[in-house]
Amino acid sequence: MNQWNNFSKGILKENAVLVLFLGLCPTLGVTTSAVNGLGMGLATTFVLVMSNLVVSLVKNAIPDKVRIPAFIVIIAAFVTVVELVMKAYIPSLFDALGLFIPLIVVNCVVLGRAEAFASKNNVVSSIIDGLGMGVGFALALTVLGGVREILGSGSIFGLSFIEGDGMLLFILPPGAFLALGYLIVLANKLKEKTT
Repeated sequence: MNQWNNFSKGILKENAVLVLFLGLCPTLGVTTSAVNGLGMGLATTFVLVMSNLVVSLVKNAIPDKVRIPAFIVIIAAFVTVVELVMKAYIPSLFDALGLFIPLIVVNCVVLGRAEAFASKNNVVSSIIDGLGMGVGFALALTVLGGVREILGSGSIFGLSFIEGDGMLLFILPPGAFLALGYLIVLANKLKEKTT
């Protein structure tokens, strides 16, 4: 398997948010700012890489009847690590992301990659797949958060560059749907040009 294709497919071709429409709950819920999007994306990337690594290592030792519950336990262990580290070292981000951190356990992006890829491939390919899908997810969340932050408050990563108030709509949930819709259109146009 070509490892560059394995990695890059998660960035645009099979982007979980913009193409496969997976993981939309945290995508729409936490992307009120670029920092929140990046934080959630990096947390999910860590869980993806580590859970793919472990699932790929233990795939032959797990009976088929308990495969999915075993994967969920593996994922939950890494989500707990992320949650504890965030709570200890980045409490402001932990507070901003709130309930969405523990929900990474049931995020269909993470469980889907464990089931569809890591349980069928070797360790190196599984790590690279998790990294690629995670980078694509983080990129989509950061861009969406950045667009919403720019349009909603005239700043990005907390740096204000527009005087006055932005369009409140983009900070609210309907703005997430609008911004995501336009990003999906843009991603489809880019995908058409590259194929």
